[in-house]
Amino acid sequence: MNFPENIWYRRFGLAAACLSPLSLLFALLSALRRLAYRCGLLKRHSFPVPVIVVGNISVGGTGKTPMTLALLARLQAAGWKPGVVSRGYGGTAGYPLLVAAGTTAAEAGDEPCLLAARSTCPVVVDPDRVRAVRYLLAQTDVNVVISDDGMQHYAMGRDIEIAVIDAQRRLGNGWLLPAGPLRESAWRLQKVDAVIVNGGRDDEAAMQLIQTEAVNLADGGKRPLAFFAGKTIHAIAAIGNPQRFFDQLRAAGLEVAEHAFADHHAFTGPELENFRGSVVLMTEKDAVKCRGIAPPDSWYVPVEAIFNARAENALASLLERLNTIRKSDG
Repeated sequence: MNFPENIWYRRFGLAAACLSPLSLLFALLSALRRLAYRCGLLKRHSFPVPVIVVGNISVGGTGKTPMTLALLARLQAAGWKPGVVSRGYGGTAGYPLLVAAGTTAAEAGDEPCLLAARSTCPVVVDPDRVRAVRYLLAQTDVNVVISDDGMQHYAMGRDIEIAVIDAQRRLGNGWLLPAGPLRESAWRLQKVDAVIVNGGRDDEAAMQLIQTEAVNLADGGKRPLAFFAGKTIHAIAAIGNPQRFFDQLRAAGLEVAEHAFADHHAFTGPELENFRGSVVLMTEKDAVKCRGIAPPDSWYVPVEAIFNARAENALASLLERLNTIRKSDG
């Protein structure tokens, strides 16, 4: 682990204790902000279609993107026309931005490009979630909106909230930022409509991220992961929890050299040239930034979310609720 993860995901110690006064101040400011929305001092905006938030209460990767992709597929199968709004971390384009076929990760951010490519659903990028939803509704015919993250964006009204938790990291030391990884206290999970645990146990609503093949960045060719057994593999990951990716590759029988980068890291050609002559495996999220600059033997490993019975029941109940939501034209 690196700082601050080596503080957040260990037993509460001296370093966290030194930061705890700032966490208490953060908690107070967050509570006042929530109170301002509850009392109407700050406005929460409503929309003429249902809004579903897929988010978390901690910083870092928990599996929101595969959860969002799975939900989009279920909505499409049920006859809905879903669209996505996303912050677009690291993007440099003007906002709001409707992601198109030629939109790059440098413009929109890596996650919006991945969501648009995998789902074929319209995706709008804008740090202002209210403006993003309005633009999405004005430019497309979607009838349900998923906000990829945004649980703490209280100005954006929502009808359903799904929180995703990482089974390995859970809630860390349980403290709010900066002494811990939490954006909101654990009580917030009691207010959401469903909690899905990425890699969780059978006695909780859990999803598992399954990866069985790799896709070549240059030509789109596919190989089962077993094809890479016995080869020298360099695994690179610029995601919230890169260790999960490395562990999954090892669970598939591969021996990998780990190369972890900061979440949303913008790879450069010279960086990737260091791996020329070797097999490189990366996440699909990283692949959207590396096409055209990665060495020939570079592959990405897509994941698919599968759910246990508890999670399936929770998602089915939420989809049924959507059919009962009626929105006014106002």
